[in-house]
Amino acid sequence: MVVEETSTPTITTKEDQTKGYSNPIPNPNSNEEAEEEPEEGEIVGEENGSESSKGLSLQQQHPLEHSWTFWFDNPSAKSKQATWGISMRSIYTFSTVEQFWSLYNNIHHPSKLAVGADFYCFKHKIEPKWEDPVCANGGKWTVTFSRGKSDSSWLYTLLAMIGEQFDYGDEICGAVVSVRIKQEKIALWTKNAANEAAQMSIGKQWKEFLDYNDSMGFIFHEEAKRLDRGAKNRYSI
Repeated sequence: MVVEETSTPTITTKEDQTKGYSNPIPNPNSNEEAEEEPEEGEIVGEENGSESSKGLSLQQQHPLEHSWTFWFDNPSAKSKQATWGISMRSIYTFSTVEQFWSLYNNIHHPSKLAVGADFYCFKHKIEPKWEDPVCANGGKWTVTFSRGKSDSSWLYTLLAMIGEQFDYGDEICGAVVSVRIKQEKIALWTKNAANEAAQMSIGKQWKEFLDYNDSMGFIFHEEAKRLDRGAKNRYSI
């Protein structure tokens, strides 16, 4: 799968929306590499507030429409837990374009995560769990990649979400990339699974953003809880 530069979603800030247009915000450190490799789930130089972000004035910051939180589920901790989700922890909440890139440039991308890891980006105050009230009646679209091949699509998914590029953006809860032995999966979680028009619109736009050529399916969370792997796709593209 090849994703062309022209298909990259743009990030729409609150200021842009008042002006009535979408303005692409580049990665300020796109040509810079981190000096040291961070540990899984670790953010280098970030402690309850981005130091680089603190040094920027409010005029230099570009606020996003929503705040977003990164979550990490450690594979080694998951194997020891009695209940799913106990090992999941929130890492950092960001609300500006600058904070996003500061974080993204200093965390492991999917290809660098250990097998069994799950890395999430959800709207602030929505937990990436079926039990969360916002997610309870929702579902998810899923795309699959070979091991080490989801990095670009993960970034494009994040940009599409935080940049408010979906027509039904209010339906979006967040996304998760899951690293497994033979493959990597990215799932896009939504609020109201029964709203077929909204889910189909989201799925079609997401597929276009990623330039994804294979089929993708949508599963209801409620059915996934009851049937586990026996849950079938309710919508397909």
